[in-house]
Amino acid sequence: MNLSKIAATAGCLALVLAAGAWADTWNRKTVVKFSGPVEIPGVHLAGWGVLPAGTYVFKIMDSQSNRHIVQIFSEDEKTVYATVLAIPNYRLQATDKTVITFSERPSGQPEALRAWFYPGQTSGEEFVYPKARAMELAKTASVPVLFTPAEMPAEVSEPAKLADAPILTEMLRAPVMAVQPTGEEVQLALVVTPPPVLEAAPMQAQAAVPASTLPETAGSLPMIGLFGLMALGGALALRAVEGRVR
Repeated sequence: MNLSKIAATAGCLALVLAAGAWADTWNRKTVVKFSGPVEIPGVHLAGWGVLPAGTYVFKIMDSQSNRHIVQIFSEDEKTVYATVLAIPNYRLQATDKTVITFSERPSGQPEALRAWFYPGQTSGEEFVYPKARAMELAKTASVPVLFTPAEMPAEVSEPAKLADAPILTEMLRAPVMAVQPTGEEVQLALVVTPPPVLEAAPMQAQAAVPASTLPETAGSLPMIGLFGLMALGGALALRAVEGRVR
């Protein structure tokens, strides 16, 4: 995905990340400050589909091989505002600061959260919207937007339900696609940059056979012959003894 084009739509919001933003590597905890309202996808507390200007904490709650669950907290981390499905997306070069991108919206409307890249990481989180909303955002911003056609609750009244097992299970199993600005629905692989391919180590001939076993194998035939001669000699000696006894 063309991240430079997406980043260009972020306006001043991309510059309001707290200068002292810090994070924990295992859950990528990141403190972010927004200078204006920001629309968020996922399941959120009632009335919090748009975050007002302020400071928030982003954390990865759960991760799978091909999708992540991100939670957005209040600054003191006592309140969870949203639980969001995200798909790992990749960029060619990591930065030493947090990068958050947004989908462009008409003047006067809040920017829509699009992706979150952790400092020092080439992989980031591309957020998934409900299908109808994704189609609107893709058309307005002229970039593809990820969506799920699965029917999930948009908001809940009780904070505890944001970490409810059925909701998380549904998020992790929900199909995810992308919609183009033209309205065309496409497969995820066409718009999400895949992880870099690691070069495989060169194969070594006979690697499965330790070199130390070769002399043993090569010497097995002479050993068999030696045992045969010894057995033959023993038989002849036995016959000679029997002849003397008679």
